[in-house]
Amino acid sequence: MLLKNNGMSFSLLKFNEENGKEIVLCLHGFPDNNQSFNQQIKGLIASGYQVVVPNIRGYETTSLSPDGDYHLHLMVDDVNAWIKQLGEEKVHLIGHDWGAIIAYLFANEYPDKLLSLTTIAIPPLHHFEWALIKHPKQLLLSWYTLFFHLWGISDWWLERNNWAFVDTLWRNWSPDWEASSETLNSVKQTLSQPGVKKAVLGYYRHFILDHFTQGARKVRKMAKKTTNVPTLAITGANDGCMSSKIYDYAVDPKMFTRGIRVERVSGAGHFVHQEKPEIVTPMLVEFFDSHNAENR
Repeated sequence: MLLKNNGMSFSLLKFNEENGKEIVLCLHGFPDNNQSFNQQIKGLIASGYQVVVPNIRGYETTSLSPDGDYHLHLMVDDVNAWIKQLGEEKVHLIGHDWGAIIAYLFANEYPDKLLSLTTIAIPPLHHFEWALIKHPKQLLLSWYTLFFHLWGISDWWLERNNWAFVDTLWRNWSPDWEASSETLNSVKQTLSQPGVKKAVLGYYRHFILDHFTQGARKVRKMAKKTTNVPTLAITGANDGCMSSKIYDYAVDPKMFTRGIRVERVSGAGHFVHQEKPEIVTPMLVEFFDSHNAENR
């Protein structure tokens, strides 16, 4: 099965379709692919959930934006189309990294489509700029986001020496853990597809320094909306990409009308769900069980 939107096709992993209750829709980030949630699948299935994990826009040749536009409101539209195609009124939505940002935006725009929202490794967006002022160390950790704006140079550097920069990012972002060669090779194969490298860098080039285009204005308007969905925010205490400390300043309970719960996982970094599945997966199941359709 493929998910579709605006002429693009998105491959997906789908589990427990016949026997599951609510769908858990999982959105990956960078540098990653739809294998990201493999360690959650068994536990979610055992708890009776369906699991759907698509590749997000631009991570395969069939989903490259025809006009090269990777503003995140387009990915919000993708998610909306996917939920309709899956035949569900409401789903549980999980996002990691860019997937988490898309998930926040989707929850703000379409709260009636969600049973719950779970974000991993990215704090709430409402007051993120203020949080950066209060915790300027994050600017140093985010140096790569500016580097990716160096067209040509960063494109070459990302791919050079068999995508060695991918290894560096995973190692620095999750310093207490070593990703398997199978995981890293899968990510590199994803990025090696024609057009994908430019697309994944387009996420940064359409979000970080872009303040004036129509797409950027739409995204920033979405980001400031109140979140009317029960929210679980998971952060690795040793995240070398997005400091766990920034949650202390970015989380404003008043912006979450149905509540937000922040969970810091000790001994874990940016890929906390892969590093500590024995902690994260039961946490997800408990959260979903408390916000399933029967409890609404």
